[in-house]
Amino acid sequence: MPRRIVDLSVPLEMGIASDPPMALPRIDYLDHQMTVGQILPFFPGLTKEQLPNGEGWAVEQVTLSTHNGTHLDAPYHYHSTMDGGKRAITIDEVPLDWCIGRGVKLDFRALPDGYVVTPEDVAAEFERIGHDLQPGDIVLVNTAAAAHYGTPQYVPSGCGIGRAATNWMTERGMRVCGTDAWSWDAPFVHTARKFR
Repeated sequence: MPRRIVDLSVPLEMGIASDPPMALPRIDYLDHQMTVGQILPFFPGLTKEQLPNGEGWAVEQVTLSTHNGTHLDAPYHYHSTMDGGKRAITIDEVPLDWCIGRGVKLDFRALPDGYVVTPEDVAAEFERIGHDLQPGDIVLVNTAAAAHYGTPQYVPSGCGIGRAATNWMTERGMRVCGTDAWSWDAPFVHTARKFR
């Protein structure tokens, strides 16, 4: 079967519920008239009338977190150490070849919001789809969250993959994984209830 590349990314958008309020991206859209003042200082003596049709460039000024939109979290995102105390690798140290591999989709949409997936759940799903996890496979988890993307219900929706379930997969060679939810973890609103 020939290799097929599937783009799962979502565009960055302003004004939709894609992250917690304090982490939402901000995008200022500057049109051709708004940027004339940016161009003129490059060319002393240039006037707006001398620009083609009196226009500057169109550009977006973006303020965001590395957690906005489609992204890859490096081990350093989660903790300063990994592998029994070694310094955790940063995003520029993640080998690009880790990001190219067979995608294996696990369907956990039927699980309730806030549920923490166990190794037994993962093993049962691999059994259901008839796949033995191989080194280099990229595990893609489908939760109930995707149906709520762009709405206030998105961030608190979906299940999370527990530490033991994640270890079960990494022990079998998974290095990269993905989810349609805001986080690989269970939504924080559900986890927070355990600490009350």
